This record gives sequence, structure tokens and C-alpha cells, in this order.
Amino acid sequence: MHARPGRLLQIDVLRGIAVFGILLVNIWGFAWGTISLRYGTLPAQPPVSDQLVIFGVAALAQFKFYPVFAFLFGAGFALQTRSLRRRLGSWEQAQAAYRRRLRWLLAFGLLHGFCIWNGDVLTSYAVAGLLILPLAAARLSRIRNRAWLVAGGFLLFMCLLIPVGQQGGAPDTARELQGFAARHAIYTQGGAWAAAALRANDYLVSLLYAIVMLPHVIVLFLLGILSVRCGWLTEPQRHRRLWQRVRAVGLGVGLPFNLLAAGAIARQVADPYQSVFDATLFEVGLFAGGPLLAAGYVAALMLAGPGMLRQLGAWLAPVGRMALSNYLLQSVLGIWLLQGWGLGWGATLRPVGMLGLAVAIMAAQVLLSRYWLRHFRQGPMEALWRRLARLPA
Repeated sequence: MHARPGRLLQIDVLRGIAVFGILLVNIWGFAWGTISLRYGTLPAQPPVSDQLVIFGVAALAQFKFYPVFAFLFGAGFALQTRSLRRRLGSWEQAQAAYRRRLRWLLAFGLLHGFCIWNGDVLTSYAVAGLLILPLAAARLSRIRNRAWLVAGGFLLFMCLLIPVGQQGGAPDTARELQGFAARHAIYTQGGAWAAAALRANDYLVSLLYAIVMLPHVIVLFLLGILSVRCGWLTEPQRHRRLWQRVRAVGLGVGLPFNLLAAGAIARQVADPYQSVFDATLFEVGLFAGGPLLAAGYVAALMLAGPGMLRQLGAWLAPVGRMALSNYLLQSVLGIWLLQGWGLGWGATLRPVGMLGLAVAIMAAQVLLSRYWLRHFRQGPMEALWRRLARLPA
């Protein structure tokens, strides 16, 4: 299966990889929620296989694929606004059309967050896109300056925020674990109304967190725009030396950070009464190392040979072309399979079972995406999104 004319195979493959990487992390949240302990807790002397699964997901997936997804959203922003400008004749009309697209994405995100899955990212992407929309026709120098400015301000804010967060005193771990167990019981054994009320509350909390993280998302968007405008993503063979450097830093520096952080997470799950050192290592290691390793993943794909890219494209490009449909379908399947109003598997599945379920969903989505795109030009949600936004064919 080949990409449609005008599409870039490497972007579709990357998007497919990101969709699946996000599922590896989100699958736990469907059962445990997104607040507090993401991976739940393990019994005393847990099986080594369960510990290895949590360690592997944390080391290789958590905080790695949402940066890739956001980076690709910025790249798509640059490609789509440029295409709209060619078809509509002016940047003003292109921006107006893309603004409609983002407003509908915001609506999808709010419905997704309140009604299906409180870990929604679409809302943040829509707001960030609306904020950077005036940069669609900006010069490269202006985009670079904005990226540095936003990144510097965000890092300064986070440095000031960390000491504030440490002034709250020692946490009441026993009470937190009791509340966490109650939340897990509501999600995996409670009825539809109880889960809906908890989901709405969690989504409101997530929106507050999203506001804090919005500059980070904007920086990733701007990097995606630069990667298209400078040709890094669209003509990777011309920028092999750049991608080789990115791969070296991403894998050489980012991987050790993430391995240390994953060790902290594994200790936290096995012993929730963890030390302050482990908690700090978890926060700093994943937040700093995750995007670095994500950059290493992107660089490795950009340096892949044509044969390997075609093989990956046959299976992953269809998933990437239907990224919105597959992302939303993952949420629907996840909460139906794991939460109490559905099959309720989340109450009994061990970490090995959670990973197996994620892999099964991935395999089904590969087959479904390939089948769908043999008969239709776009995924169902992509087609609806285009129609609602009144975009030209």
C-alpha cells in the first residue's frame, strides 16, 4: 500500500507509530485514571513479568509519543495551511479555513474529554493551533524567535514552580492510596453514571494541567513547522547529518534518563511509600528525557532506508492517515473493555494482560485501517472533520 499522491510517507508512518505509542500509555489510564499513580499498584512480591512491563512502557513510551504527535501536528499545520493557500488564493482565506478546522477540533476534544476519555489531548492541540495560527505566513526568523521565547519562558516558569510544589509538606501517602483505590473501583466496577461523574471531574483537573503545559505543546508545534519550512522532515536525505546528530543525542542522552526514571516508576508501583529521591527522579527524568528520546525515535525513522520505510509504510501509514479516527477508537474500545459499565476487565487484568490488550487493539487497527482505506479516501472522523470545517476537496 502506497501513500496517496502529495502525502509524505515518513510523516504517515511516524503518525502511526505515535498513535500506537500513545495507546501503550493511555491503556493504563482507562482503568486507573490519569491522576496520581498511572500504573496502579502491585501486590507484595509481584511477578517479574509485571514489573518488566511497567518498566518497559515507562522507559520506552511514557512522555515519548505525545511530543512526536505534537511535533507532527505542527508539521501538518505547515503543510495544510500552505496547501489551503494554494487552493484558496490568499493567506487570509487559508487561515480562516484552518481556523474553522481548529474550532471543530476543539469541539471534538471537549466531547471526547467529558464523554469518553478524560486524558484527551485534542483540546490542547486546538487551542495551541489557534494561538500560533497568525504564524502560518511568518518568516522563518520570526518562528525561530517565538520558539526560543516560549521555550525559555516555559523553562523559567517550571523552575519557579518546582520549589512551590515542594512546600506542601509530606504527603499523606496512606490517604492518597485509599482515594486512588476508590477511584480505580469506580472506573472498573462502578456504573456508567458514577464513572461519568469521576471522568468529568478528572477532565477538569486535566484542563488545568493542560494550561500549564500549553507552552510546551506550542514549542513542539513550532518545531514541527520549522521542520517542514526548512525541509528537515520533508527532505530528510538532504539533512542526514542533522538527523544523525539528533539520533546520537536522543538515544545517547535521552535513553539513560528514561531508564533511570523508569526504575523510579517501577519502585513507586511496587512500593508506593517511595522516597522523595525517587519521586524527584521520576519527574525530572521523564520530563527531560522523554522528548529527547522521542527526538531519537524521529531521527531513526528519518535515517531509515527506502526499503525499510516502504515495509513500515505498508502497515503503519494507513494507521497514520486515520490518526484521529484511530485515536478516538482507542478511547472507545479502552473504556468499554476496561471500565465497569462495559466488560470491566480493568478490575482483574495484570500489567502483562494490559500490554497484551494494547497490542491486540493495535493489530486490529492496522487491519481495519488498511481495509478502510482500500474503499475510502479518508478515515470516518477525518472525513467528518473536513466536511464540518468546509474545507476544499
